[in-house]
Amino acid sequence: RLREILLSPETGDLDPRAEALLMAADRAHHVATKIRPALNRGKDVVCDRFVGSSLAYQGYGRDLGIDAVQALSTFATDGLVPDLVVLLVVSPDEAGTRLAAAGKRLEAAGAEFHARVADAYLMLAAHDPDRWVVVDGSGEIATIEARVLEAVEAKLPSGAGA
Repeated sequence: RLREILLSPETGDLDPRAEALLMAADRAHHVATKIRPALNRGKDVVCDRFVGSSLAYQGYGRDLGIDAVQALSTFATDGLVPDLVVLLVVSPDEAGTRLAAAGKRLEAAGAEFHARVADAYLMLAAHDPDRWVVVDGSGEIATIEARVLEAVEAKLPSGAGA
């Protein structure tokens, strides 16, 4: 429900700190109720957006600073760090088209905000190339899927399946 509130256009403007705190609260709950239990059962977990999103959106996009958002995120996830982060990259025009179609509050934040977020994602990937892979997210879904699978398989330990 927190995520619904955060993403709803009806929520309107939120103070950037309130937004970061609500995102962290939602992530803490998700880690405690879904991700950690699955990992404890020996399952692999695939998650759409994690701490990197908060660093990009709130840390850079909302200008709260990387250190503050990282500390909040580390607390929220109890230090959980993904083994691999896949960053899908598209042109600014394609991103704008996809954002407009999404109809969510964060997506309506404007081109300048989203340019900062995109730059932040690329910087995060560049600073942690062992854990992040950057994949071209343009084109047909099947093509993007094949690129992601290839990138993930290249990062898996030899002998591991996808």
